[in-house]
Amino acid sequence: MKRIALFPGSFDPFTKGHKNIVERTLQSVADEVIIALGRNSEKKCMQTVEQRVESIRKLFSGNDKVKVMAYDGLTTDFAKSMNADFIVRGVRSMKDFEYEREIADVNRQLSGIETVLLYTQPEYASISSSIVRELMSYGKDVSEFLP
Repeated sequence: MKRIALFPGSFDPFTKGHKNIVERTLQSVADEVIIALGRNSEKKCMQTVEQRVESIRKLFSGNDKVKVMAYDGLTTDFAKSMNADFIVRGVRSMKDFEYEREIADVNRQLSGIETVLLYTQPEYASISSSIVRELMSYGKDVSEFLP
């Protein structure tokens, strides 16, 4: 069984693009996906990590192939503790790809775990979760971007 750890931005909204990455990961490379949200007391967000975990769990209720949890510490340490075969990161653009490729090299050096970079499908690539968070902070309607 292939186990994948997916690390969306820990303080950004879980968007349709994230959901699409999870679905495609299950179709193509994994038998199980762990959606992992890091705790960081220095960053502030619209919801607590626990609230985010619960809202994402609701999206995948009934799908026992998707687990959602919060973690402390380094991404690589968490992935190792979960016996993940891969770390998956979503990529929206070439700029994202270059950044994520550098992170993938660091993750591999720290944990020995490979990172799979999946391009977000075009219909989900126009906006990032950090932009959605920014729009939310101004009270804008972001429902079209959220699953």
